[in-house]
Amino acid sequence: MVVAYGTVALRLPENHSLKGKRKVVKAVIGRIRSNFNASVAETGDNDMHQRAEIGFALVSNSSQLANSKMDRIINLIEQMGICEVMDADMEIMVV
Repeated sequence: MVVAYGTVALRLPENHSLKGKRKVVKAVIGRIRSNFNASVAETGDNDMHQRAEIGFALVSNSSQLANSKMDRIINLIEQMGICEVMDADMEIMVV
C-alpha cells in the first residue's frame, strides 16, 4: 500500500475578503475531490485574505501512480487560473 500526501501554498492576488477566499478554496477543494477522489482540506493561513494552504492525501497500490496523481493535482490547481501555486510539498510512503 502506498500513501501519498502533501500541502500546497496558494496566493490569491485578486481577493480582498475572507468570503472571497472561501469561494476560491471551496472551488479548488471540490475540483480535486471530484477528479482524483482524494481527501482534501484547508490546513493553514485561515485568517489571511490572499493566502491559503490546502492539504491532500490519497492511497494507491503503486508509487508511480501516486506520484502521477499528485503531479496532476498541482497541474489542475494551476490550470484553474483562480489562484497561484506558491509552493508544493509532497511525500510518498510505502507501507
